[in-house]
Amino acid sequence: MLLTEKIEYKKLDRTTTPTGRMYVGDDNVPVPSVTTVLDKTADKTALIAWRKRVGDAEATRVSNEAAGLGTKVHNALENYILGEEWEPKGNNFVSILARDMTNLMINEGFKDVDEVWGTEVGLIAKGLYAGTTDCVGMHNGQESIIDFKTSKKIKPTKWVQDYFLQCCAYAMAHNEMYGTNIRKGVILMVSRDVELKEYIIEGEEFDNYCLEWTKRLELYYNSIL
Repeated sequence: MLLTEKIEYKKLDRTTTPTGRMYVGDDNVPVPSVTTVLDKTADKTALIAWRKRVGDAEATRVSNEAAGLGTKVHNALENYILGEEWEPKGNNFVSILARDMTNLMINEGFKDVDEVWGTEVGLIAKGLYAGTTDCVGMHNGQESIIDFKTSKKIKPTKWVQDYFLQCCAYAMAHNEMYGTNIRKGVILMVSRDVELKEYIIEGEEFDNYCLEWTKRLELYYNSIL
């Protein structure tokens, strides 16, 4: 899949502040990432209970393995979009699984992606937040934010609410920066069972998630004041 470069995307810089790593735009004002805002305002009751149940060592091992697999799949998808050699190298379990998961995403997940304008696109809402979206383009004829997720199992929709908020945050920043009218978010999730699920928010539902994102953003800033 080759890019249709309709937009000249700007690069964002990162800086380290006393509160952690942040993004900076043209105004040189550091702002938190979307993932930081969501993490700091999330209900972590279930995560804490899981770590207690399995123990810190096992929880860390599982988390690191998942992160490594996710990175391989994301890098492969980025390379595919850029028209570069994409297949993960190696014959170990993680590399083989990453190849299978990426193949499924390419062959099935991208069927409704009409155009890709950019991948790993840095976006910023001045003075508020920033982040990097996996993909921006056209999905079934509509301007969309498209994000890729890997998971042990395919998750029910009620468990991916923060992914929808992430899409809305990126869409709002993209609209502000580039004058687009993105009101659709697409999550393409591939599991270790090599199964794929597409989650879509658009229309009124999309608008409602945008409103929820602004509430989470307000909660974040209230918590650090």
